[in-house]
Amino acid sequence: MIDLHSHTNKSDGSLEPSQLVDLAAQKGITYLAVTDHDTVSGIEEALKRAEEISADPSSCLRAPVIIPGIEFSTDWNGRDVHVVGLAIDHHNEEFVGSLQTFLDSREGRNRKMAENLKKLGIGISYEGLMKMFPDSVLTRAHFAKYLYEYGYVRSVHEAFERYLGPDSPAYVPREKITPVQAVEMTLMAGGIPVLAHPLIYRFGDEKLRELIGMMKEAGLVGIEAMYSTHSAEDVEYVKKLASETGLKISGGSDFHGNNKPGIELGTGCGDMNIPEQVWFDLSSGG
Repeated sequence: MIDLHSHTNKSDGSLEPSQLVDLAAQKGITYLAVTDHDTVSGIEEALKRAEEISADPSSCLRAPVIIPGIEFSTDWNGRDVHVVGLAIDHHNEEFVGSLQTFLDSREGRNRKMAENLKKLGIGISYEGLMKMFPDSVLTRAHFAKYLYEYGYVRSVHEAFERYLGPDSPAYVPREKITPVQAVEMTLMAGGIPVLAHPLIYRFGDEKLRELIGMMKEAGLVGIEAMYSTHSAEDVEYVKKLASETGLKISGGSDFHGNNKPGIELGTGCGDMNIPEQVWFDLSSGG
């Protein structure tokens, strides 16, 4: 069993990278991709923890092979589209530089959102958020948790409804890269670009094929067929789509720990099972 899509607390997951690796080992996952949103800051810790497990003669656990990855947040036709980059060289200088430019734009947006919340009478600061979530790439989910923890809202859902959603007073749109740029950045780092959870976007078959065609021309390699919320019919549809568009299939839980209750590492909502052959095919280069 493998999982090619997972998150740590370096983006919006709840587990530290080492804890994620421990969980994967306990579950018998053999290949694990660490794919935090727009950051590679958790990869080194995950690699180190896997090495520690493998080097421990007293442990009966088998460490997963860690696949360095990332999940890009992109925009196409006014919709969020996510692109997973697998087996990237997270030390590649050109890649790291491009990623930093992307992160700088995110920081500017976060600072503006904090200012907007202050104008609404909420005692919040960007520095306070950073202190509460050290070493994380801040997202709206972190803002929501802050508002909930300090009693400004009764739930994370309310935080988005009242303050953080696109039609809410504190919302600030973020400058995003395009799906094609995400594919190009993944290839720049020697990685394998994959279109994440394609059915979540609700584009419809024609629009989805248009997106795939554009990304394929840029070098898209795979598409997530196995995914936590996919039904058996969904999986078959995406597999057929992959076959017809010349893509390889991928799969992952999109695990976030406690931040996405009901989704388990490796098994998703309970019955997902991704065989190792999926990774071997994806990474074969043929």
